[in-house]
Amino acid sequence: MQSLLSPPLKALMRSPHLRLLVPRAAPSTQCGCSCGIRSTLRPGQYSTISEVALQSGRGTVSLPSKAAERVVGRWLLVCSGTVAGAVILGGVTRLTESGLSMVDWHLVKEMKPPTSQKEWEAEFQKYQQFPEFKILNHDMTLAEFKFIWYMEYSHRMWGRLVGLAYILPAAYFWRKGWLSRNMKGRVLALCGLVCFQGLLGWYMVKSGLEEKPDSHDIPRVSQYRLAAHLGSALVLYCASLWTSLSLLLPPHKLPETRQLLRLRRFAHGTAGLVFLTALSGAFVAGLDAGLVYNSFPKMGESWIPEDLFTFSPILKNVFENPTMVQFDHRILGITSVTAITALYLLSWRIPLPRRTKMAAVTLLALAYTQV
Repeated sequence: MQSLLSPPLKALMRSPHLRLLVPRAAPSTQCGCSCGIRSTLRPGQYSTISEVALQSGRGTVSLPSKAAERVVGRWLLVCSGTVAGAVILGGVTRLTESGLSMVDWHLVKEMKPPTSQKEWEAEFQKYQQFPEFKILNHDMTLAEFKFIWYMEYSHRMWGRLVGLAYILPAAYFWRKGWLSRNMKGRVLALCGLVCFQGLLGWYMVKSGLEEKPDSHDIPRVSQYRLAAHLGSALVLYCASLWTSLSLLLPPHKLPETRQLLRLRRFAHGTAGLVFLTALSGAFVAGLDAGLVYNSFPKMGESWIPEDLFTFSPILKNVFENPTMVQFDHRILGITSVTAITALYLLSWRIPLPRRTKMAAVTLLALAYTQV
């Protein structure tokens, strides 16, 4: 982060707006007689806005200037990268079935992992009291437990790193006066969403630790809470990235033609469709619905499976029937790729800036890579 923030800080320090707190003499004024009288400023008076800001801020620089905006923009760009890393690490944790290995949550206490054999055995004994060990991993060894425990531990510690990456620099920039009034509201919202994300993660894990006497199914977290956890992470990532780019990249002034307005609305709709597809993927993961049918484009021997509406009421199938959940995810995925392709074709029919066209090409390439 130091390498990212250093050039803008140097540019800010060389700015001509930063001047020493030295009282400046006022220009000569003429009185009624013919003598010239030079009036000087009294102690505590300063002749520029930046000097007043320095004095009133007790030594801080209250400048939502271009240099400060670049610093804040690069900080939020780094933050969005840490959120993307958390999502990826959370996916790995899910694939390795490690999410239920840590059966309690402490903000500070759990930051220290077990170090001795006695501590590891005590941690393993706690895990043995919960459904995942009793039903699924009853023959697990201590060495195998250490692997899944460290996977979940790394995900939780990365989450704490994300929180610090947001909160500490935000407090620093706020004190320095480098955040405009509008940016203060955005930064507060982002920091609040980070804290909410951490609490939601533990709320999700708790759903997989609950005893269900009437069920002998594999213990898993609630697909509803998993989708909420992923969805809030995506909102945090997109909001951070959007705010960062709005500070780092100057906006293009384009004529508001009918084609441009149509493209903008279609882009917003496509973004919402992609977000909905990602949430449906969380339901697939939460129910292990991807294991029901493993053929494509057909599901088994048919295009539309016969067991789509086995649950009652019918709406329950959309969220709890693994067959319907996988079917919906496939349809949403195909629709998303189709919409992105159409967005790409529309963008090339309109005279757009080079970076906008590059974004459309990159989006198209990532969409087909995802498929």
